[in-house]
Amino acid sequence: MNVSEQLLQILVDVGVKNIYGVTGDALNFFVSAIEARDDVNWIGCKHEGNASFMAFGESETTGNLAVCAGTVGPGALHLINGLYNAKKERTPVIAITGQIPRELQGTNYFQEVDLKKVFDEICDYQAIIRTPEEAPSVIQRAIKIAINNRTVCRIEVAADVAEMKAERQEYVHPIKRSLATLVPHISEVQEAANAINSATKIGILAGHGCREAREEVLNLSRKIKAPITHTTKAADIFDHDTENVVGLTGLIGNPSGYNAVMKCDLLIMLATDFPYTEFLPHDTKTIQVDIRAENIGNRTSVAIGIHSDIKAFADLILPLVNEKTNTDFLDKLKKSFVNYKEDKKEEASPERDYEPLHPQIFADKINVHASNDAIFTIETGTSAIWAMNHISFHSGRRVLGSFNHGSMAVGLPSAMGAQMAHPDREVWAISGDGAFNMCMQDFITAVKYKLPVKILVLNNSQLSFVKLEMEQVGLTPTLDALQQENINFADYARLCGGEGIRVEHAKDIENAIIQAKRSTKPFIIDAVVNSGELALPPHIGFKEAIGFGTSKVKEVAQIISGDKGQWDNLKKELKGWFD
Repeated sequence: MNVSEQLLQILVDVGVKNIYGVTGDALNFFVSAIEARDDVNWIGCKHEGNASFMAFGESETTGNLAVCAGTVGPGALHLINGLYNAKKERTPVIAITGQIPRELQGTNYFQEVDLKKVFDEICDYQAIIRTPEEAPSVIQRAIKIAINNRTVCRIEVAADVAEMKAERQEYVHPIKRSLATLVPHISEVQEAANAINSATKIGILAGHGCREAREEVLNLSRKIKAPITHTTKAADIFDHDTENVVGLTGLIGNPSGYNAVMKCDLLIMLATDFPYTEFLPHDTKTIQVDIRAENIGNRTSVAIGIHSDIKAFADLILPLVNEKTNTDFLDKLKKSFVNYKEDKKEEASPERDYEPLHPQIFADKINVHASNDAIFTIETGTSAIWAMNHISFHSGRRVLGSFNHGSMAVGLPSAMGAQMAHPDREVWAISGDGAFNMCMQDFITAVKYKLPVKILVLNNSQLSFVKLEMEQVGLTPTLDALQQENINFADYARLCGGEGIRVEHAKDIENAIIQAKRSTKPFIIDAVVNSGELALPPHIGFKEAIGFGTSKVKEVAQIISGDKGQWDNLKKELKGWFD
């Protein structure tokens, strides 16, 4: 057994089944070891950046460790973006990277990169294997930290070490996941209960860390009559069909979710480091509960901070709070949310057949036809707006994306990773054209491995979310920079060996989605949609109003001066709003 084989055996022993990457140089012995086994797969990708997002997609949907790999220097560097996404999403991923032979390190040799420095910001630990004797200890340390801290670690194998005889096999031992629970001190729980008992209008802002405590949070909400606003990452925990849930706040939120947070007299933040401070109250009494103590008070002032697992906190506080009888605040927000959902349903009516099409129609029809345990990957950009507004992630549905890192090009590769881990479940990727253009080369990989992912590409030939960002700060959209020159994505799907359909008429939308659902091959819906569709946040402050107003005045001035591009843009916006 050589060092590469020993590394692989340790990974297999902790349940790793797929390793995503591009081979070469120092990885060749490792890939050769994989080839000799039938209990682990090498998933050869077209780009290492996609490989790291695939590992994220697998790990995020299984909760287990996932692995990606890139060879020396440039190959390792390509992994960074997907790994940073895994770090920010708190997803356990191991990156295996090669390195030039030890005797050449420090000589500015071909492809030499000081990967330790580069990955210091990303990894909680880096196992740099300098000798076969130390390999078992540092490899297992990296794995234990990645699993139990839900983070990213790196294992570096130099080209000469990779083929050396493995040593100290007696140091290899079973690696266990911690099942410990962080329980709060009862005095802190009592203080929180006293605050709840004294409050009249209570709001709950619930994050991704509530996944294992969904019922407990719902029971608390029912008892204290508190509406639940969720973060984007928690959209599949507190879905839009769940009792007392009033939606989402933040840049892509809705009015009831926003008001539940901003107009309560006591806010309870559960397992969230919600980053958008302008969507948090700063004078409202706030209780924050989080398993990471550094998050408490990170975004807004907190009166009562509790370092705890959410389930443990909820179990302890529920008997201590009085059952509320006044439901006015909750009822008002629930009614507002119902009205909001009805408005969104009208916006997504196929009768709104203006062309280019409204993107909401596609999201709504996917919501209707996707299975109850479908996995959705959501791109960063306006595709996230339409998905969050029109898809309810109910039942056993899951949703993942680059919700904290905010990277483009997460949709397709993370969908592929999720499909590798869940071959019997539907996987849908909701993507903008700009993001899909960044990662589309690995659609070929999806075909190679027969992954029946369904990809909705919202093809509006523009970076639409960037346009909104420009307008928000008072800039005139620079249409040349925003423009996307797109191919026919359905033709591309078929050229690669998959299936696809281009949709330009409202009457064809539903059939296209049904066709994608039934397909056993990777499938692209090339949805030709309106680039002028308006997507506004749930609350527009004075600064944002000034920004949008200034931007529109500048656009009109350019139109008057004869700018045809801005005139076409304004017409699309008016059609998107009024048609």
